[in-house]
Amino acid sequence: MQICKKKSNFASKIDLTHKMKRNIAIIAGGDSSEYEVSLRSAAGIESFLADQKQYTTTIVLLRGNDWKAQIKNQEPGTKNQDEWAEIDKNDFSYTYNGVKHTFDFAYITIHGTPGENGVLQGYLDMIGLPYSCCGVLAAAMTFNKYTCNHYLKGFGVKVAESVLLRKEAIRRLGDKAIGEEIIEQVGLPCFIKTNVGGSSFGVTKVKTLEEVEPAVKKAFAEGDEVICEAFMKGIEITCGAYKTKNKSVAFPITEVVTSNEFFDYDAKYNGQVDEITPARIPDEVRDAVQAMTLKIYDILGCKGIIRVDYILTGDEAKGERLEINLLEVNTTPGMTATSFIPQQVRAAGLNIGEVLSEIVEDNF
Repeated sequence: MQICKKKSNFASKIDLTHKMKRNIAIIAGGDSSEYEVSLRSAAGIESFLADQKQYTTTIVLLRGNDWKAQIKNQEPGTKNQDEWAEIDKNDFSYTYNGVKHTFDFAYITIHGTPGENGVLQGYLDMIGLPYSCCGVLAAAMTFNKYTCNHYLKGFGVKVAESVLLRKEAIRRLGDKAIGEEIIEQVGLPCFIKTNVGGSSFGVTKVKTLEEVEPAVKKAFAEGDEVICEAFMKGIEITCGAYKTKNKSVAFPITEVVTSNEFFDYDAKYNGQVDEITPARIPDEVRDAVQAMTLKIYDILGCKGIIRVDYILTGDEAKGERLEINLLEVNTTPGMTATSFIPQQVRAAGLNIGEVLSEIVEDNF
């Protein structure tokens, strides 16, 4: 990709073309395995906002220190090949053809670092650019699954038993005792996964002692911490929500049904799953899940749209009450046309573009 650093003999001019519109940066990419997933979400958000005529949108890609804004070339007689302009990190602007372009708002859709863990939020806070999702503290906490779940456990939220491994544990991987210690605490089967990632990268469902070591190595390839979590058999569901100054909205719940061992990458992105919205659960359970989602939103001090994943345990056929167990909180959920949040918005009879517009306008 070509980085455009167009020079001019004149001082940079400020772009006044879109003065009557808000200029929105859709920030995507990032430095994790979820880079391609993030690009899909950015394309989704761009399409959702296309009908909102009060905005001009620009996709901004971040990878390491390479930050660039997409310049869509649609001039007659050209091959319509997009160009890229380097972002000035002093104020998150870019200059193209001698004209300086600034943004009024950032819609963050990076899944993973630096957009989901509070790092990018801290930078945007420093330069005074409002953005779409949680602030530094809530983002950092929710990105760390172990910390978030144990924090919420203190508020009465039920979570799976878990063990946290840090990088120094790698030195003990040849020691059979580490696997035995994990199994003793969380049992079998269990899930071993990175503590700070998503999209099911680095996740393994472990059924035997011999599978522990390779699963831990796989998870450590995605991050510096690994969480070993007890398996809970039940109905997997997910619920989105958002709040503005004037309203609180919990979306219809989605039931996740897959024939795979668990809701892995193929199930999430390659269609190996049935996603049923609204979920086939009793009304009182639906109401309790939506209420818990809004409670978690407030406890963590969230902002924008979040999605909370749960598993319902208990056998109704045996007269057992369904128990709501937290899996994780996602503060930058996927936003492709087929992602959970757009599905739930449609099921609620809402327009996704209008919902995103509410998120934007709540900052002004």
